[in-house]
Amino acid sequence: MLKTETFQPENFDILIVDDISTNLKLLRLILEPVGYNLTFAQGGHQAIEIIKGTKPDLILLDLMMPDIDGLEVCKLLKSKPKYADIPIIFLTASNEQEHIVNAFELGAVDYIDKPFKTAELFARIRHHLLLKHTIDELKSTQIELEDALAEVQKLANTDPLTGVLNRRSLFNAAHQEFNRVRRYGPPFSILLMDLDNFKKVNDNYGHQVGDKALCTVVKTIQNTIRKVDFLGRYGGEEFIAILPETHGEQALILAERIRKTVANRVIKTDPGNLQLTVSIGVTTYSVNDQSIDDMILRADQGVYQAKQQGRNQCCLVY
Repeated sequence: MLKTETFQPENFDILIVDDISTNLKLLRLILEPVGYNLTFAQGGHQAIEIIKGTKPDLILLDLMMPDIDGLEVCKLLKSKPKYADIPIIFLTASNEQEHIVNAFELGAVDYIDKPFKTAELFARIRHHLLLKHTIDELKSTQIELEDALAEVQKLANTDPLTGVLNRRSLFNAAHQEFNRVRRYGPPFSILLMDLDNFKKVNDNYGHQVGDKALCTVVKTIQNTIRKVDFLGRYGGEEFIAILPETHGEQALILAERIRKTVANRVIKTDPGNLQLTVSIGVTTYSVNDQSIDDMILRADQGVYQAKQQGRNQCCLVY
């Protein structure tokens, strides 16, 4: 955060807007020796064109101008998110005080009476530049904190190897869907997917190859299911997909598509190419289910039947 003792005027750009060239020259004489980067606009229209090309840190804006007055310029800038945070200090004559309330209502941060008192001019400009810089720093810190929080939440919710939901988050999503369906319907289905003979991959090729194979299969499944579906790691080489608003037969069709896609996928590794298969148990919500555990138990029975039938099968259990 910028401290007052380290305040350096040369780091700040100020746009000065006045239709009277004498006033612009006077402000140049006062502010240029301080070190500020100054830009001048002789009227409201010119100011707007300049701002389109460069965003100043502060604007000194004459209140009354013939082409477009300062109030209109202020209103226009404050209506655009890109420029709304630029502090505007109005330059006013003593007979324009009745317009100051309007200026503040439109978003001005301060005003300075003409003729200018140099010390007051310096103090007000410095104050609002420091305040603007502090607000910008806080916003930046807030964005960084929000990004960090999002990353922490992602890490807390996902499996570190495959990037899909971890077991805790998977069950949270499953419980939410189960409770939603009990209240409102329509039914949903789940797929319990178990890679066949995966232990042999780790034993024969090592865990590094096994990890790559596992991630490849998961990516294949992700590309096959819908965006509204949830996919999570149930444990080891077992994964569960939660399929909202999907009946049993529809879920079985998707399971078959996943099974065929996985079986046809060639996984290239340093020791050689691999092809894996998956056994899938399919079930759908029943009004007799008391919890998501009842559905998972049936899906597990489906996996068992698929294994008994020679693996690389899909079995629907109601």
